[in-house]
Amino acid sequence: MRKPNPKLLLTSAASYLKAHPEEIVRAVKGALGLRIGVPLDALRYLAEQFGQGKKAPKDIVFEAAPPGLRVAATVGAMGTTMRAKLTVFVEELDVGASHARVTTRIADMALEVLDGDDTPLAGLIKSGALDLSKPGNLVAYMPKRPDVLVEAEDDRIVFDILKAPKLAQNRRLRQVLGVLAPVLSVAAIRTRDDHLDVHLKARPGGIGDAVAAARSAA
Repeated sequence: MRKPNPKLLLTSAASYLKAHPEEIVRAVKGALGLRIGVPLDALRYLAEQFGQGKKAPKDIVFEAAPPGLRVAATVGAMGTTMRAKLTVFVEELDVGASHARVTTRIADMALEVLDGDDTPLAGLIKSGALDLSKPGNLVAYMPKRPDVLVEAEDDRIVFDILKAPKLAQNRRLRQVLGVLAPVLSVAAIRTRDDHLDVHLKARPGGIGDAVAAARSAA
């Protein structure tokens, strides 16, 4: 995977805002209502720029399916190339100094075999033997589960983003989360108008814990 280039990201963001000045107004209104809106164009850009590895998903598509996010991608597994489509609903985001758990539910999953018709996996897909209504059960039996995968059962999949090795070792990130988590929580994550909106909730009672965390990090 290509390493992120901060200068390239900033340049691309500036160009996007110049072409879409309405995003600035939306961001200001969102901030007043404790809402952070991420244009799906940003996700599309990141997928195109940094998902270039040989084993990375190809031709990724993001579409709003309020309140969920519809995703499609061409992936390879067990000698089989297939087109996968699904809708992701984020039910909960629990963030603290040592964890960032994202609870999702997957719906409308479909797999289409593109190459590798004679593989066992292709046979299972075409026969309908795989229960695609419970993708969590399929993920649970992956031979090499990613570090961030915490739970997978039926249509429910839980990730802990801070279990990714590079993030787990990022002391500064954990300090920032330790300060923010006591005073801000995520009330909901949903799509709207080709945006992924993160709705925040203030916790005035957590100011003391935030101040203590800030002093500890200093």
